[in-house]
Amino acid sequence: MRIRGQIGDWPVDLTVELEPHEWAQLGRQVDVPAVLPAAVGAVAAAPRQDDGQWTAARDVLRQAGQMSGPELLDRLEGLAGSTAAGKRLLVRLRHCSEVKVESGADAPVYHWVG
Repeated sequence: MRIRGQIGDWPVDLTVELEPHEWAQLGRQVDVPAVLPAAVGAVAAAPRQDDGQWTAARDVLRQAGQMSGPELLDRLEGLAGSTAAGKRLLVRLRHCSEVKVESGADAPVYHWVG
C-alpha cells in the first residue's frame, strides 16, 4: 500500500508492505465489534453477508480466474443486491487468502489463487 500526500508543508511518501498472514491478522482486528458501556447504549454492528453470498462471491472470481476491480464489483453488486453490500464483499475478497490483488494499469486485478 502506498500513501502519498502532505502533512502541512511536509511531503509524505510512505510504502507499507505486509505479508499475507499480517493482512489476515489486520482483517481479524477490523472484524472485532466495539463494546460500548451500557450507559452509552447498544449499537448493532452492521450485518455481514451470509455464508451463501460469501461463497457465491468467491465462486464468481474462482470461475473467472481473474477479473478487474470494476468488473468484479459490478458482478458483486448484482449478487448482493446493493452497491454497499457489493463493496463489502469486494473488501472481503481483497483480504481473502485465496485471492491475490495486483495493481493494473487502470484498476486493481483480482486473481483466484485457491
